Amino acid sequence: MYRFAIYGKGGIGKSTTATALSCAFARRGLRVFQIGCDPKADSTLYLHGGKRIPAILDVLREKRDLAELDDLIVTGYRGIICAESGGPMPGLGCAGRGIAAAFEALEEREAFSVLKPDVVIYDVLGDVVCGGFALPIREGYADQVYIVTSGENMAIYAAANIAMAVENFRERGYASVGGVILNRRNVPDEREKVETLCRDIHTEIAADLPRDNHIALAEEAGALAAERYPDCPYMQAVDALAARMLGHGIDRPLESGEGGL
Repeated sequence: MYRFAIYGKGGIGKSTTATALSCAFARRGLRVFQIGCDPKADSTLYLHGGKRIPAILDVLREKRDLAELDDLIVTGYRGIICAESGGPMPGLGCAGRGIAAAFEALEEREAFSVLKPDVVIYDVLGDVVCGGFALPIREGYADQVYIVTSGENMAIYAAANIAMAVENFRERGYASVGGVILNRRNVPDEREKVETLCRDIHTEIAADLPRDNHIALAEEAGALAAERYPDCPYMQAVDALAARMLGHGIDRPLESGEGGL
């Protein structure tokens, strides 16, 4: 089982990247489980035609101990299993603790043993890496962390903080940084700035995702770029990233009769 945590500053395109990767893995016939770890519960939005799925914390509030695994997950595009941790009402609780409670609920119901995914993707808000937001790093849920950034200063600052948090847990055998995903905003000297970041945190650019209007066009229609524009430059770059993340180990060809993403 491949387990990846996708971190990045809020609004940097982290959920779009995570979802595109899920589609790329699913197109290879892999069983994918995407877990949104953001109180907004919108990581898997476009895997369901732009409709939100019930968040785990909301289901637990309603059903408490009667909630079963099937109540906590929803199957979306190409059989991708989706879960959203959700969070407390604004001002009434700690979002990090909410994520911890959601993870605990999945564990109690032996989600990974029952669902048997080939790939697990955690989509994690990364402005502040503390408490529940650090669970995929420090509890052994993920094997590798990929950090999404642009060349914008605040995005780079957040990426450096995330890398520092991962480094703090390295000696305990927890997740390591697999690389940086450059999600371009076309700011001046963008590639050079991100290359400097990579040198500082001792990693490399795992993918250079172009700024592509096809993503916005698909989302406006409540759809995925993988559905509407499978051969657009962004999806081609994501497909190459997916192959890299698999390390060409169980990298399976796309289904018969289909071209690139």
